[in-house]
Amino acid sequence: MKRLFARLFSSRPDPAEELRPLWHAIVREARDPAWYEGGGIADTIEGRFDAVTLVTALVMIRMDRDPPLHERSARLTELFVSDMEGQLREGGVGDLVVGKKVGMLVGTLAGRIDAYREGLEKEGGNATLEDAIERNVTLEGKRAATKVAVRTRELHDRLARLDSRKLLEGDLT
Repeated sequence: MKRLFARLFSSRPDPAEELRPLWHAIVREARDPAWYEGGGIADTIEGRFDAVTLVTALVMIRMDRDPPLHERSARLTELFVSDMEGQLREGGVGDLVVGKKVGMLVGTLAGRIDAYREGLEKEGGNATLEDAIERNVTLEGKRAATKVAVRTRELHDRLARLDSRKLLEGDLT
């Protein structure tokens, strides 16, 4: 609530707004049907949350490698929290519970960043990445973790090649 009043009555722009194009690109990527239709992630509310968290984690891993983007990754987390809080409220979660749930979501994101980073950076880490995906993503069918791991690694590699400016503009291609 405090942030809302600060935004409404402040003449300074919200620093997180700079990351809005990137946040929209993350959500667009996470909603790509290729993650779901034969891609391994269950097309459910839980599966969609897992996809958004996965893509956010990959972007944050990329941002961690670029020192000028470190501070901005905190603002990206703010957008993640704000969006998830809105989703919870829209789903009927009340004021007394929403803060606790948001705290859990932030913890979930942090844990997944660590798990995916380990799987992506470990030499021959495909099994580690698949294990992380199996533990953290709502999957459909056999070999789903393998399919998601392949797409995860492809996105990770694409993000690694991206210029920081393009990343901030939300151009994930």
